[in-house]
Amino acid sequence: MSATPNSNDDEGIDHDRNVETDVGEGGGKGENAISATKVGDSWSTRIWKKCKKFYAANSFLILVMCAILLALAYPPLGAKYLAPQITATWIAVVFIFVLAGLGLKTEELGKAFSNVRFNAVVQVFNFGVVSSIVFGASRFLVSVGALAKALGDGMVICSSVPMTINMVLVLTKSSGGDEASAVFNAAFGNLVGVFLTPLLILGYLGVSGEVALGNVFYKLGLRVVLPIAVGQILQKFSMTVVNFVKKYKPYFKSGQQYSLIFIIYTVFCRTFQNGSEAKAGDIFLMIALQFALLCLFMVTAWYLMKLLFRDQPKMRVMGLYGCTHKTVAMGVPLINAIYEKDPNIGLYTLPLLIWHPMQLVIGSALAPRLNAWTIREVERLGGNGKPDDAGLDSSTPSEMESGSIGDRTRSD
Repeated sequence: MSATPNSNDDEGIDHDRNVETDVGEGGGKGENAISATKVGDSWSTRIWKKCKKFYAANSFLILVMCAILLALAYPPLGAKYLAPQITATWIAVVFIFVLAGLGLKTEELGKAFSNVRFNAVVQVFNFGVVSSIVFGASRFLVSVGALAKALGDGMVICSSVPMTINMVLVLTKSSGGDEASAVFNAAFGNLVGVFLTPLLILGYLGVSGEVALGNVFYKLGLRVVLPIAVGQILQKFSMTVVNFVKKYKPYFKSGQQYSLIFIIYTVFCRTFQNGSEAKAGDIFLMIALQFALLCLFMVTAWYLMKLLFRDQPKMRVMGLYGCTHKTVAMGVPLINAIYEKDPNIGLYTLPLLIWHPMQLVIGSALAPRLNAWTIREVERLGGNGKPDDAGLDSSTPSEMESGSIGDRTRSD
C-alpha cells in the first residue's frame, strides 16, 4: 500500500518566494506570513500523517466497506459488465493461490512430529470444535426465525475455514508465544484447509440445487489446488521467481489485497442485484453473535490450553490465536468457488468479513498483556524471562489482515 508523497521541496520553494515578496512589501507583513505559513504547514502535515497512519492500520477494512458501498450503488457493474465469471472467479482467485503456494513453507510441516499432541489440539479445535458449535447455534437461531438462513449458513462457512497465517504469526510473536508452532500450524492448517474446508461446508450445509458436488471439486482443483501446486513448484525449483517476488514483495502484497477486494466487490454486486431475504436487523444480530462466539471460543481455548499445557506458557499463547482465527484470504476465494452462482453468496461471505477484523482488534488489545504474562510465567518456571523477539514485530494491522496467506517467500 502506498500513499501519494507530498512534494515538500516544491512547496518549500513556493513558500520562500511568497515570503520574499511579502518581506519586500513590508517587514511586519512578511513576519506574519512566515508564521502563518509554518503554522499552516505544521497543521496540514499532522493531519496528513494521521490520515495515512489510520489508513495504513485499517486499509483492508476501509477498502471492504468501500467495495460494499460501491456494489450497493450500482450492482450491474460488478455483477455483469466487469465479467466476474472470468476476472473474479478465475484470474483473481488463481493469482491469490499462486502467491499462496509461493508463500507456504511446507518444509515446516516436518516439525509436526516434534509436538503432535499440541498441533492436533489446535487443528481439531480450529476446524472441528468451532465449526460444530457454530453449526448448532446457527441452526437453532434459523429454526426459531431469529436469523436469516443465508446468514446462518455464512456463519457455518466462516467457522469452517482455516486460521490466518500472518495474523497468527504476528500476534503470537508480539504476545511472546511460540513462533515455531505458529508457523507450522498456520502452514499446515491452510494446506489441509484447501481440502477439509469444502468437505466441512458441504457436510454441514449439504448439496443444494445451486451446488453440483462434482463440479465444485473440479473447480477447486483448477482454481485452488493447481495454483498452490504451481506456487510450491516455483518456490522449490525457481529461485529467479522467488527472488523476483521478494524484490517486489510490497507490490505483490498490494496486488493480492486488491484482488481479494475485487472478489468481495463482485460478490456483493451479485447479491445486491439478485436481492436478499436478510434484513438490517438480521445483520446486526449476526455481528453481535460473531463477537460473542469469538469471545467464547477464545476463553474456552485459553482454559483448554491451561488444562493440557499448564507449564508451557508460550504454547498456550499460540494456542489461543491458532484455535480461534479464521482467514479471509483463503475463505473468500473458496466461498466464491463453491457458491459462485448462488444469489446469497454475499451473505455467505459477510460473517467471515465480520470475524476477521474482530479477531485482529481483540488480539491486538491482548498482545501486550499476554506478553507481560508470558515473561512472568517463563521466569516463574525458571526460564530467562524473555520470550523470543517478543513484541518486536513491525507488521502493520493492514499487513496482518490482507496478507493472511501467500506473503512470505522462502528466503524470508
